Formats: sequence, structure tokens, C-alpha cells
Amino acid sequence: MKKSNPKALLPILVFLIIYLGSGIFFEYVRPEKEQMGFYVMPVVVAFGIALIVAFLQNRELRFDQKIHVCAQGIGDDNIVIMLFIFLMAGAFSGLASSAGCASSTANMLLDIIPGNLAVVGMFVIACLISMAMGTSVGTISVLVPIAVEIVSSTNFSMPLMIGAVVGGAMFGDNLSVISDTTIAATRTQGVEMKDKFRANFKIALPAAIITVIILVIYSVTHSGTQLAHYDFNIWLTLPYFVVLALALFGLNVFLVLGIGIGLVFLIGCAAGTLTIPTALTAMGTGTTGMFETMIVTILVASISALMKEYGGFEAILDFIRKHAKGKKGGMFGIGLLTGLMDIATANNTVAIVVAAPIAKDIGTEYDVAPEKVASLLDTCSCIFQGIIPYGAQLLVAASLAGISSMSIIPFLFYPFLLAICVVISILLERPEKDRPRTQESMND
Repeated sequence: MKKSNPKALLPILVFLIIYLGSGIFFEYVRPEKEQMGFYVMPVVVAFGIALIVAFLQNRELRFDQKIHVCAQGIGDDNIVIMLFIFLMAGAFSGLASSAGCASSTANMLLDIIPGNLAVVGMFVIACLISMAMGTSVGTISVLVPIAVEIVSSTNFSMPLMIGAVVGGAMFGDNLSVISDTTIAATRTQGVEMKDKFRANFKIALPAAIITVIILVIYSVTHSGTQLAHYDFNIWLTLPYFVVLALALFGLNVFLVLGIGIGLVFLIGCAAGTLTIPTALTAMGTGTTGMFETMIVTILVASISALMKEYGGFEAILDFIRKHAKGKKGGMFGIGLLTGLMDIATANNTVAIVVAAPIAKDIGTEYDVAPEKVASLLDTCSCIFQGIIPYGAQLLVAASLAGISSMSIIPFLFYPFLLAICVVISILLERPEKDRPRTQESMND
């Protein structure tokens, strides 16, 4: 067992000071023109500096030994698989977006909803589109301009409408099998997508249902007008629904993405929205969009491996052992750890990758099932990412809608309800499932 060493956590502290500090400075103290303050400092640069700090620690290990520790961390089976999935998910997303699948799917759903249920409809559509696309920011980018157009012809509140879109986008991001958060959460915990989906769905569904009820009550008390007709191609909607269905049936994620890419290519070419050159370019653009996430994953895997080798993870576990009471305490610890990482990084995928190794150790220590750990990582990161005003989701939504990100927060019903559902799910965890901690388990 590694000796507890709180100083080994210094790289993460350095990262938080650099990344969060620069974000606050450029967002509120000295704002940069046409630049989101929390994106002035690239997350890759901040983690690069943190990695240098990690290498400067612990003189008992030679430089080449530290390189070996990093290589072992990067070469973990789950990290490698996760990187490959990121590439395929990026290719699918880029291809589907270029083919017009996302806009056709959104327009088809909008074309069939009544005008007075537009807010509810936008929430449900955002849920479906985000689950199919695997990206909350992409969903927001597609749907917010449509939401703005709807508000302009009705008397609905703009912040409410945008809040519904953001909430639905986070629902799908949390559950989609091709979302980078789902990929990161499942691969770092070594669990199947379908198992994590089942654990997540039990928490997310009640929150979504209550959100729908709230939005329905609002809709029936506010008159709407008939929505305009939206053009769509029914065939272009097929790839998303096929991917969604195959994922729900528990098919291997590589097969799901492979089938999705092939289907989008064939239908896009047949519909005239894709050609071979544009398809190849779109796939390249999609995979390129994943590069930062992949580099961050590699850097975090290296930093985490060094911190674990130095005894940093054991220090965190010691802290949780002192304050957590059984399995429920361990689960709250995982949720809090993930939430704090997301607040600091303003990126739910990065938050998961940073918290995952520690969460895995907490799960082992407190006998929390791996699929439950993965669910908590993904769900808690999406909760905080969906409500922080400086996160990409709210900043993009606010920019497209011409309102402030702070004005949207009171109408983010789904993320707040999801947080309540997470707390309830932990409190309802049956005590008899707890396994007494033995000295042997503590030494694992």
C-alpha cells in the first residue's frame, strides 16, 4: 500500500490555480473582447504545466522511472480503448452534422409538436438529439437558433426556452453511448455501456419526467401560436434513430459507431447532402475536434499515474475514510469530487478523467459497484457543467440567444432536479448491501 502523501496532490492544485484563476481574471477582472474568459487559458497548457510540476516532485525516482510510470498510465487498456472511441465518435458526429442529419431530425420533431407545447417539445427534442449526437454543445448549437425563432413568434420566455434546450442537451449528454463523458466514465471504470446506462437511466428518468410536468404546467397556462413548417428529409433522420436503438440494445459501441458512420455516408450520398470528398473532410474535421480531449486524456493519465505513485490518491482516500460513513458516504464523496473538478475545469469530460482513478479506488474501498461509480461520475459532472455560468454550454446558448448566461440558470429545471435525484438515489441505497471494510480491503 502506498504511503499517504498530500503533497503529491500539488499538480492538481497548480492546475486549478492556473486554469480557474486565469478564467476568473479574464472573465471578470480584465475581459478579453469577443473571447470567453474561461477559454483564454487552454486546458492543455494548464495540464502541461501541472505535469511539469509532477515531474519535479519526488526526487527518489529518476526521470526515466517517472516516464515509465506515465507510460503505464497512458497504456492502460481502458485509456487506449477510450482514445479509439473518441476518434470514431468524432468521425460520426462530423459526418452526421455535415450530412444535415441533426437539423433534419430536429426539424422533423418540431414539425409535429403543437405550438402551445413548444417549450416541452424543445426539451424532449434536445434530449433525443443530444443522445443521438453525443454532444450537448453540438445540440445547443443546432437547437438554440430554432428556439429563438419560436420565441419570436410566441409569448414564451426566452430564458425559459433556452433553459429547456440546455436541460435536454445535458440529459442526452449524460446518457448517450457516444458522448465523450459516457466513454470516459465507462472506460475508466471498466464497465459496459449498457450497465452504466441502466444505472444512469434510473436517476435521469425521474428528473426528466418531473421537468416535463413542470414545463407542461407552464405551457398550458401560457398561450402559444402555431409553429412554422420546418423542412426536413425523413431519410436523414434515420441514422440517429438507428444509432440510438442499437445503443439501447447494448450493441458494442465500436459496432454502433461503425454502423452509424456507414449509414450516414450511404444516406447522405443518396440524398445529395454528401459527396465522397465532403464526407472524408467531415470525418477528418470531426476527429480533429476530438484531439484536445484526447491530449487532455493522455496528460491527465500521466499526472494521475504519478500522483498515485507518490501517494496522492491514498491521501484522498484517507480523507474520505475519516469523513465518509459506509457506502453512502463513499458515493457522496465520488459525487462531490467530480463536481468540484467540473467547477474548476469547466469541462465535464476533463472532470471525469481527473476524478476517475480516485473514484475507482473509492468504489473499491466502499464496495460501490463499478457501474454505479461510472454513473455518478457522468451524472455529477453533467449536473455541474449544465449550471455553471462560465461553462461552454451556457456561454454558447446565451451567445446564440442574445441573453446573459446568468439569466438562464433559474430555468435549468432538469440539472437541479437531477442533482436532487442523485442525492435521493444515494440515500435510498440499501445499507444491507454494504460490505464491512476489512484490513485486507484497505490494503488493496
